[in-house]
Amino acid sequence: MDPSYARLETEKINPATAMIDQCDTLSMVRLINDQDAHVASAVRAEEKNIADAIDIIVDRMKKGGRLIYFGAGTSGRLGVLDASECVPTFGVSPDLVLGFIAGGDRALRTPVENAEDNPDEGIRVIREASVNHSDVICGISASGGAPCVLGFLREGKRLGATTIGLCTNPDAPLSPYCDVTIAPLVGPEVLTGSTRMKSGTAQKMVLNMLTTCSMIRLGKAYGNMMVDLVASNQKLKKRALRLTMEATGASEEKCAACLQEADGHVKTAILMVVSGMTAHEAKKLLTKHEGHLRKAIQQAMED
Repeated sequence: MDPSYARLETEKINPATAMIDQCDTLSMVRLINDQDAHVASAVRAEEKNIADAIDIIVDRMKKGGRLIYFGAGTSGRLGVLDASECVPTFGVSPDLVLGFIAGGDRALRTPVENAEDNPDEGIRVIREASVNHSDVICGISASGGAPCVLGFLREGKRLGATTIGLCTNPDAPLSPYCDVTIAPLVGPEVLTGSTRMKSGTAQKMVLNMLTTCSMIRLGKAYGNMMVDLVASNQKLKKRALRLTMEATGASEEKCAACLQEADGHVKTAILMVVSGMTAHEAKKLLTKHEGHLRKAIQQAMED
């Protein structure tokens, strides 16, 4: 047995669930739910590190940089999921937030043997993504010691990228390669070593914060409304109309007409409704304020 893994908190036996195989179904569900309830407080303890990471991401993105995730197994899948959701939610380019998994895209559905253990997998991703000093890279690993993630962080750091590590164990091997390490300590898993559970939940919560807060800072929200969404299906088109009506208090007919003129862009439509501008004028003012709708509305009201 590798003694370093034996010492990991996420590999220890959880005494609270030691008899779970003898429980009835409802008791099993309650045990898992009780354990999941500890995750939020573990993430809360990392708020400062999460905020530091967000500030870095926003700064780099304003300068043309990207956020690039990489991990193996559950960690990799969560990174790919978070990256892929940014396009429809915030209307950003697919190249702004990227997610990669050890073993390539087929590993999203089928485990790729030994991909996690190969540092060259991480180096391959760095080169495939053409990572440079403008980028922020985030290595995700429950143990904090997956060789592929260490290779990813080492190579990215060598090229000048800012490095973030996300793990669920203290004093993780990835920490020396990271400018910021985020490590929610969730403790032993319900099933020993099954880090798709509490560790995965904690990672998902942190990733949600990294991208959501970064996008809010970049002007992708108005209040708590995601006004830069891409209305790519009927559900999102209906949501775009509801958001425009909610933000302005205007009629459905008025909002629908402005949305049509604005090519479905909620932020532009809202500014058109409240200011009386044309779509061209609204887009021009939004560009002047780097996409921040509130600032654009303030100027429109003052003029």
